[in-house]
Amino acid sequence: MTPQEKQVVVADLKEKFSKYDSFYITDTDALTVAQVSKLRRICFEKQVELKVAKNTLIKKALDQIDAERYKDTYPALHGVTALMFSESAKDPAFIISSFREDAKAERPKLKLAYVDGAVFVGNESLETLKSLKSKQQLLGEVIGLLQSPAQRVISALNGGAKLAGLVKAIEDKKGGSAE
Repeated sequence: MTPQEKQVVVADLKEKFSKYDSFYITDTDALTVAQVSKLRRICFEKQVELKVAKNTLIKKALDQIDAERYKDTYPALHGVTALMFSESAKDPAFIISSFREDAKAERPKLKLAYVDGAVFVGNESLETLKSLKSKQQLLGEVIGLLQSPAQRVISALNGGAKLAGLVKAIEDKKGGSAE
């Protein structure tokens, strides 16, 4: 690979790392060409980008973006490496798990997942990653929790207005019978 080709790959990787808040570093060693093609097809259908790159070029791209931010990902950069980029932090975990079940294989193996600054290491993290909630889901829950007390206050105030009307009616009735 020429230095110019390496620069192009690094620039492409920098773009991907900058675009996505989450990425997975996987080991696809020992997968056949047919299995890799099937994995690529599944990723394409699920809108997950699968990219194979040299570890040194991946590290160089991460260093150029923010070496301190990504330093915990460097130990996973060894052997055969395939990167998975997705808008959804959990889609790659589902792809890896289901692909391994269907193929009755141990690969692709999760080396590391980087999700919004959090690092998940190893295959043991797949179940945790599959249960992650999206930002939209979390925001919806927070908004729901914030709205709940406000709705109770409004209901209480509306109930208070009814009570005040009832008291006024009783007062008017007593006042009317006293005349």
